[in-house]
Amino acid sequence: MKPFTRQEIWVVATIILFTASITLYNLNISLRRARDAQRRADISAITNALNKYRDDFGFSPPSLNGKIVACKGENFEQRYEELKKDIEINKEIFFELLVPCEWGKDALTDVTDDTYEPYLKNIPQDPEAVKGMSYLYLSNSNRFQVLTFMEGKDEEIGYDEAVVQRNLECGAGYICSFGKSYASPLDRSIEDYEKELLEKARSGGG
Repeated sequence: MKPFTRQEIWVVATIILFTASITLYNLNISLRRARDAQRRADISAITNALNKYRDDFGFSPPSLNGKIVACKGENFEQRYEELKKDIEINKEIFFELLVPCEWGKDALTDVTDDTYEPYLKNIPQDPEAVKGMSYLYLSNSNRFQVLTFMEGKDEEIGYDEAVVQRNLECGAGYICSFGKSYASPLDRSIEDYEKELLEKARSGGG
């Protein structure tokens, strides 16, 4: 059998390297798209759970440092029993009994009733949390926004340039570019939107 020449070996190696590069490139794109699809699904699941929470409580959980404040704080049971003695539970005092839930670790539950089915058995975390990417929750208990960073940027379904313009970080150095909300447009902060509504009401606008 005639051995390969150096030129033939080089040609074969080049073809193999080229094919491997294309395969790896396509694989990376597929994995990226899968992660962005997971983000869209997670944001929808979180939003749906928060809407159910709101239906039951009449308000949304507040936010702190981009997290959902809905988990039991220290001595919650004892402090809540004291709070229940009031004729009407003070919402602001109730919030003081809660701490931020951890993405990917805690459940979203009715902390006042352990027998009630969780709204989310596990609050999702970003698929690339190990790289510092994170979901972002913003709420004043009347309105909320849930945001995420899309790796595919404007190539991905749902990419929102208006969200990008707000320059909010969904993790260290990753700018949010997709989200869902309750009673609040995503192109501005909840505070700015409420100021806008107040100004319209004062001026007699719609």
